[in-house]
Amino acid sequence: MRRNRWGAGLILGLTTVIVLVPFLWMISIAFTPEKEAFGSISLIPSHPTLGNFTTALVNANLIRALLNSAIVAVVAVSANCLIAVMAGYAFVMLPFPGRTPLFYLLVSTTAIPGSVTLIPLFLIARGIPLVGGNDIVGQGGSGLLDTLAGVVLPYLVMPMNIFLARQFFSTAPIELSEAARIDGAGEWRIFSRIYLPLARPLVAVVAIFSFTAVWSDFLWPLVVTSSARMQTVQLALARFLSAGNVQYGPLMAGAVLVTLPVLVIFLFNQRSFISGLSEGSLKG
Repeated sequence: MRRNRWGAGLILGLTTVIVLVPFLWMISIAFTPEKEAFGSISLIPSHPTLGNFTTALVNANLIRALLNSAIVAVVAVSANCLIAVMAGYAFVMLPFPGRTPLFYLLVSTTAIPGSVTLIPLFLIARGIPLVGGNDIVGQGGSGLLDTLAGVVLPYLVMPMNIFLARQFFSTAPIELSEAARIDGAGEWRIFSRIYLPLARPLVAVVAIFSFTAVWSDFLWPLVVTSSARMQTVQLALARFLSAGNVQYGPLMAGAVLVTLPVLVIFLFNQRSFISGLSEGSLKG
């Protein structure tokens, strides 16, 4: 038994080191002067500097990019926590014709590669009626192209979050809703007063997954935006990857700044997130 514990501890320790070393190296290069970035294998810079962070914030317009990504993430997370959770509740608690085939059809869309839906999404964003100079049939203008509304469009409802919500509510006690209906409670009251408080771990899981997906996406913002003022953080970091002249110091400094919000979101929701996973949010 003791040997098994030592073996498991050794494996976990090695895995932790393998995972942490790239992040520690990223932080090290972020505080290392550009000319000394790869002059040593030490993780502790001999001449630490904040110049890389200044360069990242100014040259890449990272402050504006962080604000853009924050706006998109807040809208996407809010929409998913509301719509996806309500949809999952409806698929379990509200019997309606065709709900099972509809659910499986919805879940099957998660198997479609994002590159396949890229052009249809672009055409939808460009053809939104009465927006961006478009007429009532969606012609003549740019629609939601090069806008934050266009960036957030594909993230408003993520099918995987609906799947997680449905699996969570499938393990919830249905007797609570039956008793509430007998007492005359409406469906919205049952959902908001009884099941939503129970679904806090689920909301944390949906929020973290949604935030991570939006914050780390590069391809869709690249396609839908064309101006620097609408760029997200991933596009801003790409400015340091010019051909033949990669600025590793500012790039790593920007990566540190971009990673911090993800860590903060996870740390503040860590307990609920782990609880959501252990209570069946990911059970198939």
